Amino acid sequence: MTDAFPRMTGTPFTPDWFDTISVNTPAAERRASSLAGRRTVKKDWQAAWLARAITCIDLTTLAGDDTAGRVQRLCAKARNPVRADLLSALGLEGLTVGAVCVYPTMVPHAAKALEGSGIPVASVATGFPAGLTPLPLRLAEIRYAVEQGAAEIDIVITRELALTGQWQALYDEIRQMREACGDAHMKAILATGDLKTLTNVYKASMVAMQAGADFIKTSTGKEEVNATLPVSLTMVRALRDFRDLTGQWVGFKPAGGLKTAKDAMNWLILMKEELGTRWCMPDLFRIGASSMLGDIERQLEHHVTGRYSAANRHALA
Repeated sequence: MTDAFPRMTGTPFTPDWFDTISVNTPAAERRASSLAGRRTVKKDWQAAWLARAITCIDLTTLAGDDTAGRVQRLCAKARNPVRADLLSALGLEGLTVGAVCVYPTMVPHAAKALEGSGIPVASVATGFPAGLTPLPLRLAEIRYAVEQGAAEIDIVITRELALTGQWQALYDEIRQMREACGDAHMKAILATGDLKTLTNVYKASMVAMQAGADFIKTSTGKEEVNATLPVSLTMVRALRDFRDLTGQWVGFKPAGGLKTAKDAMNWLILMKEELGTRWCMPDLFRIGASSMLGDIERQLEHHVTGRYSAANRHALA
């Protein structure tokens, strides 16, 4: 990842920044429900937004039956996410996804397949998805993934610490994870579907950023409820507050349940409306997805040809 800003350093633990915060859930839900209707993006502009969304995708496979072959096919798609004839018709070239995200043992296969492409390998770690293995093992898993070639690490927090208000302990744990990442950028997965309230989501977001997370991420994709617009709205407002307090820019990654081109548009609109154009770039915004890419490519083909193709013409890998 190319840094447009100085690397996140985090801050000392400062509970005063979030202790008294209480998120108005009905208001957040009303605001989130209005977002899709606030902007109408059509024709060439829509195609441009969808092309931008592709550059922000963390193309992901996190299945129990992952193999080297599957990861290699995913990386081939990451290098060439849209058919060459469509790119030519759109006047685009060199389009790639933001990263490829895999389990730690798949990192060497991804790193080899992406060599020379400039596409970073992201790895989940820290006992993903539950995060309930002993801390020394979680830290060792981070170091293993980095040694194997991961440039980005998606860690999971201990939900119990957030649910019981042990914010200092959560800060200390994430801080150790950040140190274990070394030069690799760290995305802190909050597993927001497990945190129960938007107030907890805001507080966990602020603690993760204070501890040095380069990105905050909604979900593992394995919870009952994953990325939603009200949760994302709460998190991006925490990002804005943290930037205003510290001058540090932190990225945002929704993940889990985002499958369509319309989802991509909705989350880009959220970023544009709440944070501005700069936060719609891949160094500050990522989308954790797999099947979404096929639907975006299908929409781009419709833009070029005026016809919808069968979904199986745009296989993921």
